Amino acid sequence: MMPGIRSDLEALTRIPSVSLDSFDQRHVEDSALATADLLRAEGLEVEIVREGGRPAVIGHLPGPEGAPTVLLYAHHDVQPPGDDADWDTPVFEPTQVGERLYARGVADDKAGVMAHVAALRAHGGRPPVGVRVFIEGEEEVGSASLPTVLERHGDRLAADAIVLADSHNWKVGVPALTTTLRGMVRVVVEVRALDHGVHSGMYGGAVPDGLTALARLLATLHDEAGDVAVPGLMSSQAADLDYTDDDLRADSGLADGVSPIGTGSILSRMWTKPAMTVIGIDAPSVEKAANLLTPVGRAKLSMRIHPAESPETAYLALKAHLEEHAPWGCQVSVTLDDDGAGFAADAQGPVYDVARSAFRDAWDGVEAVDIGVGGSIPFVAAFAERFPDAAILVTGVEDPDTRAHAANESLHLGEFERVCLAEALLLDRLGTVGKD
Repeated sequence: MMPGIRSDLEALTRIPSVSLDSFDQRHVEDSALATADLLRAEGLEVEIVREGGRPAVIGHLPGPEGAPTVLLYAHHDVQPPGDDADWDTPVFEPTQVGERLYARGVADDKAGVMAHVAALRAHGGRPPVGVRVFIEGEEEVGSASLPTVLERHGDRLAADAIVLADSHNWKVGVPALTTTLRGMVRVVVEVRALDHGVHSGMYGGAVPDGLTALARLLATLHDEAGDVAVPGLMSSQAADLDYTDDDLRADSGLADGVSPIGTGSILSRMWTKPAMTVIGIDAPSVEKAANLLTPVGRAKLSMRIHPAESPETAYLALKAHLEEHAPWGCQVSVTLDDDGAGFAADAQGPVYDVARSAFRDAWDGVEAVDIGVGGSIPFVAAFAERFPDAAILVTGVEDPDTRAHAANESLHLGEFERVCLAEALLLDRLGTVGKD
């Protein structure tokens, strides 16, 4: 079956379904239509829904009487491609190099969509469980309409187990279940020193400028070791898995001579401790800079928080820190841009046992490991809140070299086949859960 699955994946990937407003949204519509067609071909009743946002695809396939119901989630929208010059292959033309297939969205998350299709296809459209499918169209821009979708269509998505295919495996050859996710708080901070720009020679030395003040403020967000210096934020120890400085350097592309930051185990730093990143600064460009004291500096900050931390509490702590550290009395304003709750699963019980057995068999006897993910997937918490009695399995097709969101995103084809097999086995074995 895999040649056909791959062909369908490549066709879906060729649709440049970037959900950011500045891109042509007709492609997102085309992607939703193509996804709906793939599900209909496997016997599902399918509808495209819009609740003020991008099109989502909802499908339903009844199971045998008394069988549990499984909800399969993925998303068909993708990240912007960035600069074509940064790519070694055409951005939206899937290209195989070695064991990997390169293109924007080929892994995140169109391979997740196709893993669901493959599992259904393996059962000839008649799995031993009821199946509901939800393929979102705006995950990459924050899932703004997801709460409305869950409110208005939640009865069509309710399930005993939910498979959210938007994470990654531990490494090539080692499967994983994601059991914790950090939450997220994103803010814009503005530092004002002047009402208007003035000559840097005439007033420099006596008058601060907004950019220098901003730089000093941003520098207060980390201590000398690189730990986040905002007081009151939660942290804890992560799972005790073997992950070394060399692993971190290889996986992240850390430049020669650059040291990792923070204290504690590397996995705790990435999974269960807070992290702070400056992801954008408004400033005059070097080429066009005037000899001026810039009146205002602005930056966008992305803070990752402990899986159990309240985003609201974390935002207030960050806001208070920034306001209290205003350099030279400059005016500091902090605006919440976005936030999302983290997630922590108990990961025990028959559904998780079945999932681990399916992964073990698909990976030729290699046991799945429970991992955390430092990135935030707020929709997972939304599903957990809406369906509190469902067992939530966060799975995925990515590996440490996938480079999702970056140039040269890729999918390891061998791992993709294992993911498809594992999900087919999972549906098969979930049909026995609760039966004597």
